[in-house]
Amino acid sequence: MPQAEELELPEFDHADPALTGERWVEAAAAALEQGWLARSPLAYVVLEREAAEEVLRSREAIFPGLEAMALFGIDSGPLYEEARANIININGADHSRLRGLVNPQFTPRAADRHRPFLRALADELTAPLVGAGPVEAVTALCKPYASRAIAGVVGAPEGDAPLIHDWAEWIQRQFDPIALAGERPQIEEKVAELYAWLRPMVDERRGDPRDDLISGLLEAEEAGDRLSSEELENLVLNVLVGGTDTGQSQLAQGLLLFARDPDQWEALRADPGLAPAAAEEILRFTPVTPFTARLLTAEHEIRGVTFPAGTLMLVCSHTANRDPEAFPGAGRFDITADRGGARILTFGAGTHYCLGANLARAELEEALAALAAAVSRIELVAEPRLTPVSGVYAVERLELELQPS
Repeated sequence: MPQAEELELPEFDHADPALTGERWVEAAAAALEQGWLARSPLAYVVLEREAAEEVLRSREAIFPGLEAMALFGIDSGPLYEEARANIININGADHSRLRGLVNPQFTPRAADRHRPFLRALADELTAPLVGAGPVEAVTALCKPYASRAIAGVVGAPEGDAPLIHDWAEWIQRQFDPIALAGERPQIEEKVAELYAWLRPMVDERRGDPRDDLISGLLEAEEAGDRLSSEELENLVLNVLVGGTDTGQSQLAQGLLLFARDPDQWEALRADPGLAPAAAEEILRFTPVTPFTARLLTAEHEIRGVTFPAGTLMLVCSHTANRDPEAFPGAGRFDITADRGGARILTFGAGTHYCLGANLARAELEEALAALAAAVSRIELVAEPRLTPVSGVYAVERLELELQPS
């Protein structure tokens, strides 16, 4: 049985700053054509869906957040405390306990409660942009929609949405080694600011519960067990940080896909019931979290290849979601296609499957439904500006014209 280090593998540097746009799509497709595994400077990159899901579901593969902190000498301070208490870095029985307590607040039914608010918000933000000529859609629509949506769900004041967006954008950079190496002081500062803002709001809800996520988590109980203050604060922080930047970016990537394929937009307009399928296809075709890291805690075999303990694995959701063996016609964006029933890996898999996946889907679906009702055509005014794929794959600038129905 071959050892991983003995294999002749193609090189694939996921941290290359030039990997963005069509160059990224072409490089990822070329890597997938060469096989299920590639080598990056610090890790192995898992490309095919079946192998990727095996890694994500393995109990011997953990998220290396704390190990990354140690690598950068971070062993105290706000960022370390946030990482130590982040549910993605908690494993085993402790993780199972936390998920058991909070899962009822993140079911499809729980997400559905927010749909009227999300649709009204999307309608409000869309209305002044339709027929108004060229608009920069990230600033005018995607950012305020994502931050105000998360603020409303959590129960934060609507006026604090810009603060939430700023904190989320900075704190999310802890998962990008390049940013963490160069911007640690700013990230630390933003974590401290968010804690200072959040804790009084949690204390207020203890005496004045409302119909929001903070109140729901305060009431969460299973067999007499409840969340500690630290656990609750960090779960709310995770929702705020994890949902804002990714929600904004996924909507912007979706708008870009529809601008480049007007026939797909016309299909959605003709059948608004396709909004869930359209959201799922956007999440499949251009996931804004292209890579998920896992660290092997023990020797592990995948497809007859042995990987030693301590191996860093990068699961590529982009290539996994475009694996033609799993998704027929995977290389085309098509909201009407039958993809064969395979589940996308945009939100991961296994015990660390994204807690906010149902809320993220509801948010994207309601935005698409609002736009489809008001906009006859999405026209691209200028080529978009995209970030590299090493962190959240974001659209920095997206100039569009939204033609009225």
